[in-house]
Amino acid sequence: MAETSATPRWHAAGDWFDVCKCAVPCPCTYAQPPTYGDCDGVLAWHIREGRYGDVSLDGLNVLMLGSFVGNVWGEHSDAYAAVFLDERADESQREALGKIFGGEAGGWPARLVGMLAPEVRGIEFSPVTISVDDDLATWSAEVPGHVVARAEALTGPTTPEGARVQTVNAPGSETGPGQVATWGRALADQADAYGFSWDWAGRSSKHIPFDWSGPE
Repeated sequence: MAETSATPRWHAAGDWFDVCKCAVPCPCTYAQPPTYGDCDGVLAWHIREGRYGDVSLDGLNVLMLGSFVGNVWGEHSDAYAAVFLDERADESQREALGKIFGGEAGGWPARLVGMLAPEVRGIEFSPVTISVDDDLATWSAEVPGHVVARAEALTGPTTPEGARVQTVNAPGSETGPGQVATWGRALADQADAYGFSWDWAGRSSKHIPFDWSGPE
């Protein structure tokens, strides 16, 4: 698709992770139904490098609360979401984030929104903080008063020290094909916003990088 004034060429790459209701490992990444038949979770994106036309998106964050029943990659229902966009974004950046993560700018997010967020309960600009260790030992996100998500990399008695438990070519990679999923365990998974309400720990988490472009 050629660049148009309505949707310029764009690119965004960085870190994505979730903490969710499922047991470790979350079956959704394997394109299977969730552990308990439905899933609620926190999804967080940190844009390391991004550009929407001439607008830089470097360093901005986005967080989503999501819920669905059934296999998100197959037959599912009752899918809805709420989105928190980085309040540090200026007017042009806010418009760009809204179009990319709202699915209007095409690319992988358009497919993701179609699956996970046909009903959006709310969108707001908030102080969204996201941290990801360079060695993927831990990752975390917070929207004060609404969301806390913290996880540590999964390990066990036969995992070499410092090694990460990873899946290559996952059949249900939430950030799209060709990425490596690093598995973790949630230390905190709390939500209280737009009708979402839970407080779990010890359940599934995973980190997957994303590298998206559009408007194709």
